Amino acid sequence: MRNILLVLSGPSGVGKGTIVNYLLEEDKSLVKSVSCTTRAPREGEEDGREYFFISEQEFRNRIMEHDFLEYDEHFGNFYGTPRSFVERQLKDHSVILEIDVVGALNAKRLMPEETVLVMIAPPSMEELEKRLSGRGSESEEDRKARLQRVRYELEQAHLYDYVLVNEESKITKTKILEIIRKEKEKHI
Repeated sequence: MRNILLVLSGPSGVGKGTIVNYLLEEDKSLVKSVSCTTRAPREGEEDGREYFFISEQEFRNRIMEHDFLEYDEHFGNFYGTPRSFVERQLKDHSVILEIDVVGALNAKRLMPEETVLVMIAPPSMEELEKRLSGRGSESEEDRKARLQRVRYELEQAHLYDYVLVNEESKITKTKILEIIRKEKEKHI
């Protein structure tokens, strides 16, 4: 059986993080990809666990070396998925990567045989709004901006290998484990 790069995307608040945690608990052969960032570590964060914390110069050098499957800049800091890390992990494990649509499509372009794209969609816009409101972690303005991005993300779902509506995270996790098994058994 082959190892795969399982890329999960979906709107903010759809439950990707919860699903990833369930997947990692259920299947010990899975590992989560660790991204690089130029931001400083927050209290309790450990280099190589939450992120690889690197300088902006090192990040730019790695861009020039084509070592990122995808990268972006947010609020003055760079974030990116190191291709070298993913390739090393794929030798022994299937890798989960939780990224946005643009990054997911770039990963598929750079590693088409290994990458399996799964879009996690909300049951409805009303349910997504309720989940985002329930978080209480962002302002009304930020929540509205996130909801505007949802339409764009969901319009890209046809470019994904699988689209799952997340009514209940444990059920969605079971469906993803079935997808992983099926994809690992494929002969490319």
